[in-house]
Order: sequence, then structure tokens, then C-alpha cells
Amino acid sequence: MAEAGDASNAGTARRVLVIDDEPQVVRVLRLNLEARGYQTEFAHTGRSGLALALARPPDLVIADLGLPDMSGLDVIKSLRRWSQVPIIVLSGSTAIGAKIAALDAGADDYLPKPFDVAELVARMRAAVRRAGRVTAASRVHIGTWTIDLARRAVYGAAGSVRLTPSEWRLLEALIRKTGRVVSQDELFAEVSPRSHQPASSYLRVHMMHLRQKLERDPAHPRHLLNELGMGYRFRP
Repeated sequence: MAEAGDASNAGTARRVLVIDDEPQVVRVLRLNLEARGYQTEFAHTGRSGLALALARPPDLVIADLGLPDMSGLDVIKSLRRWSQVPIIVLSGSTAIGAKIAALDAGADDYLPKPFDVAELVARMRAAVRRAGRVTAASRVHIGTWTIDLARRAVYGAAGSVRLTPSEWRLLEALIRKTGRVVSQDELFAEVSPRSHQPASSYLRVHMMHLRQKLERDPAHPRHLLNELGMGYRFRP
């Protein structure tokens, strides 16, 4: 069994969010991860896990597929709308179909229960190393601002900029399809599928706020563009 201190050898994976409602699994993970130096948070439902991930973005997520309030697959898909955090699935299912579904939804790895803690920790280190290799590619520039998608930070010589969760989701959705026109319906589905506002007005307000924060001349944007009658486009 690895000794405490594994977290310092695991890249930046010091904060781990566990989304699982099985008391025995939670107890094993709490004891073993904290003994290895990880800061752990636990959520017993999908919705509370998503709320924690949004409020305090973790370095890695461990999630079960069988949650009491929603499918673990939906949790993964929701996370992937705004975060590239490494996700490892722990599941009681050994079916290849369940594994494929989880990986297709956006999980980075899949480990069936019961699991070996040492193997889980090794997979955590591997997932974080892979994520670290794409960190540089997750930085883009809007004028003098650097957008760090992995750290969810905007900074420049003038300081930093705070974006709301909705603004982050909108910006990330556009950046993922750099140079392409993204329709209003597609953006709305990713950014706020449960909003009762019309898609056009909802997106227009948030885009206005993004331009005010990031564009040098918000009235004449160079990077966050409106393609009349079609949608929006991000131009580096």
C-alpha cells in the first residue's frame, strides 16, 4: 500500500470530489485518500456533487453511476459542459456496455467495484498526468487576457476577471468550437437547458456581459462575434 504523500506526487490532484452514496465505499475512500494527503469532499447525490464541483472546482472527480437522484452518466455529461476535470468512474457494473457509456459520456477511466485502493490511486495519478499534458492547449487569448480553461481563470497584466458560471459555460462552449458558428439552440442547450427565458435573449445578455469583461471595445467585438441569424462564433 502506498504511503501518505501520494497527493504530492500526483501532479495537481490534491482536491478530490467523491460522488457516491455507498457508506462503505465512502468510508474506504475517506480513510485511504486522506491518509495519502488528498483533500477530499463527499457528495451522496448527483445534484449535490455538481453543486460542490461548481462552488469549489476539484482537481479530480470520482463518481458512481448508480446515484439516488440522477444517473451518474448525466452527472458526467453535466460536468463536461463546463469542466475538463479528470473523472474516474467507480461502478458495481462490470458490463462492457456500462464502461463504454461512461467513457463516451466523458469519463477518463472506469474501475469496477470492488476495487483495489492502490490501483485506484495509480489510475488517479495517470488521469491527472494526461490532463496536465493538455493544460497548455486549454489556454487561449482574447486581446490581452489569457483564458485558462483548466483552472477556470482569466488573467492579464491588468489583473484578473471573474466570470459567472453561466458566462464560463458560454465561453467554453464557443472556445471548444473555435472558428465555427455555434447556433443559439446549441449554445442554449449547453449553457442553461432549464431556463424559461427565450434562448436569444438569454444568450444576448450573457454575451453582452462577456464582451464588457473581455473585449477591448465591447461595442465592436473582435473575438466574441454574433453571426446574424445563425448564432455566435469565437475568433482567437
